[in-house]
Amino acid sequence: MDTIQTDVVIIGAGLTGLTAAFHLSRQGKNVFLVECNDRTGGQIRTFREEGFTFESGPNTGAVSYPEVAELFNLLAPACQLETAHEEAKRRLIWKGNRFHALPSGPVGGLFTPLFSFTDKFRILTEPYRAKGTNPNETVGELVKRRLGKSYLDYAVDPFISGVYAGDPMTLVTRYALPKLYNLEQQHGSFIREGIAKAKEPKTERDKLATKKVFSASGRLSSLTDALAAAIGREKIFLSASHTTIRPENNRWLVTFRIPGKEIMVSVPQVITTTGAYALPELLPFVHKNELDAITHLEYVPIVQASVGVRNTEPLRFNAFSELVPSCEKRDVLGILFPSACFNKQAPEEGALFSFFIGGKRRRELTEATDEQLHALIVREFRAMLKFPGNRVPDMIRLFRHPRAIPQYDIHSGARFAAIEKIQKKYPGLILAGNMKGGIGMADRIRQGTALAEIVPKKHK
Repeated sequence: MDTIQTDVVIIGAGLTGLTAAFHLSRQGKNVFLVECNDRTGGQIRTFREEGFTFESGPNTGAVSYPEVAELFNLLAPACQLETAHEEAKRRLIWKGNRFHALPSGPVGGLFTPLFSFTDKFRILTEPYRAKGTNPNETVGELVKRRLGKSYLDYAVDPFISGVYAGDPMTLVTRYALPKLYNLEQQHGSFIREGIAKAKEPKTERDKLATKKVFSASGRLSSLTDALAAAIGREKIFLSASHTTIRPENNRWLVTFRIPGKEIMVSVPQVITTTGAYALPELLPFVHKNELDAITHLEYVPIVQASVGVRNTEPLRFNAFSELVPSCEKRDVLGILFPSACFNKQAPEEGALFSFFIGGKRRRELTEATDEQLHALIVREFRAMLKFPGNRVPDMIRLFRHPRAIPQYDIHSGARFAAIEKIQKKYPGLILAGNMKGGIGMADRIRQGTALAEIVPKKHK
């Protein structure tokens, strides 16, 4: 078996790996991508059935960083950034027996039934409250301390369910929501920091980060497909198994099998973007004790259901999502409305919904049979979306993700330190992916872009 020489090998052809490989290729580097699945894209996958276009993984992202807009600019016209309709600004929160709009400003905050009278008054004194001193304060503890329990229950808890499918009382703020943590630490107040941020001058590049909800023209698979095409599909090895990385003569030897043959690549730089759970097999030369702080990362399971209705008359669904606080004891974490955000997701008079089930606090629901999940969805379809009792969806497609979302809890600091220690001990090895740097699509694009800058411009 011959050994191939190249500049960089990236393990994992999800959004992080594809973005890094794309930018490295533009620098003139010869990059190979090694992927265990039979396609690129990782969790991102778009389906088209019966007049509906739906995602099995992430439905949308947010243009949180300039790197997102810049990536789409580089990929145009093969793939275009598409931002959501105005309806995407509207979020609904379940309380009692119906949904209420989450306030978008101070006036709405005064009149909403979501928050208690006491907490509405507390918001007026928030700028004068002392900032926290516990670096491991959880999101729930921080919000309850500064804003009150009703804000935690009916604003932050459902938001955390929608993003992390997690528990705000276990997610550490400085790891899970570093921007929120910095709001308090830098200015002592969410409100004061918000005002200060609004007054800060922005560069033209800063203005690219609009925070708008986005997808891609042709939906999200068109983004990962465009990246793969730009890299060159001949440089992407799919259906790879038995992949290992070993140090050899101041380089790295990456060995893997694809159908029909075994391949060995000698490379000065290797990047992993896999889940933390895959690292022991991938890095057999690293002692278990060195990896434990990384591999103990908790991933929570999710079932996502794409639910289509051909005609919703007389009901209309003009919002981004309906989120469900855990205290309301429903069987879904939330329901997204993709067809309200983007065109051509559903027939003209119809709608597409994405139901999310399970997460950290309702793991048992992800073990339900397909028949049980269908019954659950139809029940909540009628109770929460207010369809008549004789209506059933025209389409239900289930997608099970047993290791869906990593939890940035109190152990995250030890995980980040362990990653840095391994990278320092083994130069040329970079451990990336959503076990650090955030979990959203914008985070993955930003990290992939940064990885291309870490790789030395010239090798000795």
